[in-house]
Amino acid sequence: MTPEELFELQERYFAGHCTPEEIALLKQHEGDFQLLDRPWSAEQGDEQQLKHKILEQLHQSMAERPQRNIPFRYYYAAAAMLLFGLCVFLFYPRTNDAVQTFADNKKTAPAGVIKPGSTRATLTLSDGTVINLDEVQSGLVSRQGNVTVGKTADGKLIYQVKAAADQPLIYNTISTPRGGEYQIVLPDGTHVWLNAASSLRFPSVFSGSERKVELKGEAYFEVAGNKQKPFKVAVNNMGIEVLGTHFNVNAYDDEAQIKTTLLEGSVKLIAGSNHRLLKPGQQASLGKQSDFSIAEVNVDEAIAWKNGYFIFDNENIESIMRKVSRWYDVEVTYQGKVDQGRYGGTVSRFDNVEGVLKSLELTGSVRFRMEGRRITVMR
Repeated sequence: MTPEELFELQERYFAGHCTPEEIALLKQHEGDFQLLDRPWSAEQGDEQQLKHKILEQLHQSMAERPQRNIPFRYYYAAAAMLLFGLCVFLFYPRTNDAVQTFADNKKTAPAGVIKPGSTRATLTLSDGTVINLDEVQSGLVSRQGNVTVGKTADGKLIYQVKAAADQPLIYNTISTPRGGEYQIVLPDGTHVWLNAASSLRFPSVFSGSERKVELKGEAYFEVAGNKQKPFKVAVNNMGIEVLGTHFNVNAYDDEAQIKTTLLEGSVKLIAGSNHRLLKPGQQASLGKQSDFSIAEVNVDEAIAWKNGYFIFDNENIESIMRKVSRWYDVEVTYQGKVDQGRYGGTVSRFDNVEGVLKSLELTGSVRFRMEGRRITVMR
């Protein structure tokens, strides 16, 4: 069982979703954790001693906040789960291949609590009307000709075409703020997840020979199949064309590249005179020169945000903090020389920001200072 699988199983148990078979499997692996199968360097100190120190602190924390209705024999499993959540954060020094894990960090936690993002968005209709979806109850949100727009109890927006009838081409835009995310089902049945600080412009009915939408920011698409009517995404200076597939697009203005990651099916990427086809498991990066670079990637990393996690794989601190800034709606500044190390790890997007920052601080290579909604990154 991989660390990721163990972590998910333990999360399922504490959420009360485990089957008897899964509980039995969990009991077999109580206390198991590992450091992503990376080599342990002698420069990091004694591995068992470090694990013991972290586990000791977690036990103390659990004693201060006891979990009700959880059998005592699973307290150790809970500690192991939390310990894994810490230990998956690794630091990759720029100058060698040694791995530095979390150290025993005695620093005072930053003051104040900044909560994670939530399900929030606005819908702008063709006539300029802006609907705050946070304030709308489940049920009918809008009626546009033969199209009804409804909100489900779990906060998803659904477009439904009641009858096949001609109507003027009108556009709606759904926008998420910093610290928000939202799901929408388009008129053709395509399911879209919008990440924070993103927007999607689309027609209320897909008429004509294509289905075209415009994206800013980041979104994950599960496109409904229709061979007669290709689905197209316009994003900055690039176009994406598909028939039916699952893919993620990251196209924030503050990122140096547009990244398209394919999970299922195939997509055609177009940038000027350059055309490329992606296969499942591949990611295309497009810089300012309109040249694509294609690489095999871990697709779980690309859609981790959709599944409630940050997954960092060999990322620098600036890239990480851009994601933190968007999701927690905070300002990030830097004091002194920017850390040039590379980081890798997994942490829940639903932790308070202090938890994410403390995880990074435990690498011993970076520190943070919080003042209101401003985070200063320091060496």
